[in-house]
Amino acid sequence: MTRQNYLFTSESVSEGHPDKVCDRISDAILDAFLSEEANARVACETFATTNCVVVGGEVGLTDQSRLADFMRRIDGIVRDCVRDIGYEQEKFHWNSLQLHNMLHPQSAHIAQGVDRDGAGDQGIMFGYAVDETPELMPAPILYAHAILRRLAEVRKSGAEPDLGPDAKSQLTLRYEDGRPVEVMQLVLSTQHRDDAQTSDDIRAIVEPYIREVLPGDWLTERTEWHVNPTGTFVIGGPDGDAGLTGRKIIVDTYGGAAPHGGGAFSGKDPTKVDRSAAYAARYLAKNVVAAGLARRCTLQVSYAIGVARPLSIYVDTHGTGAVDEAAIEKAIAQCMDLTPRGIREHLSLTRPIYARTAAYGHFGRTPEADGGFSWERVDLVDALKKAV
Repeated sequence: MTRQNYLFTSESVSEGHPDKVCDRISDAILDAFLSEEANARVACETFATTNCVVVGGEVGLTDQSRLADFMRRIDGIVRDCVRDIGYEQEKFHWNSLQLHNMLHPQSAHIAQGVDRDGAGDQGIMFGYAVDETPELMPAPILYAHAILRRLAEVRKSGAEPDLGPDAKSQLTLRYEDGRPVEVMQLVLSTQHRDDAQTSDDIRAIVEPYIREVLPGDWLTERTEWHVNPTGTFVIGGPDGDAGLTGRKIIVDTYGGAAPHGGGAFSGKDPTKVDRSAAYAARYLAKNVVAAGLARRCTLQVSYAIGVARPLSIYVDTHGTGAVDEAAIEKAIAQCMDLTPRGIREHLSLTRPIYARTAAYGHFGRTPEADGGFSWERVDLVDALKKAV
């Protein structure tokens, strides 16, 4: 029987975290290619360290002769990302960093399977939804993201100029009868401008925004606050610690509340099922819960490279289902084409919509008019109800 009373913790990191800087650059490069051509192929990895960014991987356009001209745009894309995040430190500055561009054409051996509408790789992907928040997301990761997103807003607006781009949050929530009711531990480490600022000084800056974001009755006299618990945090970003694309996959998804297939998202075009099928799995799990078929749903799909149709579909409703799980699996197969092409078309994934996903979670966001976060729609509810 599923536990109803327990503590659960999730963490988030800000857009200025070294790994997130790399995710942002990789996804911005992807967006640039998709703006050029909807069928562009991109598998871009980024590494960042003191005043240095390295990008590498495989890219492809229908007319590969256009690649050379396109490559000259990479330098500006990288610097624009770093500037927008806010890095103008002595040892990590958008204008003075060294860029090494090692992108090269996509492997013909990989392309041959994808060009026949097959999956770009083998793998397993998971989606998850739960009705404990309006967004149908686990509360710890949802609110850990929300804290950092709000602090980024006030930093960039100039309201809180003492805050720096690099930050991490962590929430431990107490669950009672399966519902989050109280914050037991709150951890926030944020970069700041002045060596003389203490942990108490930083708490005074951030606490009003944290209280603004969290449900009012969750912060109690029992809540333990740990704000910049190590003290000074002035040197941040890739100067403080090297960054790499794809190292925050649990932050990107469900904060550890659900399984993860292992594949990262950022820098990968939607022919890669690591990304597109994980988005489809979230979309389907969310619609299952929104349709009232379960209060909680974990969904797994699996693929083989070069093979279009998924090898398996698995649903677990954790004892909360209103109908049999096998019936939900059958309904899912009827309601959505889960081939890579079918996913791309159903969710309109061949658009430049990915840089915005690089920080504060790929899930639990609001669907946008241009197709961003299309996998958060709940427009499959009626079809699923009918199918079961």
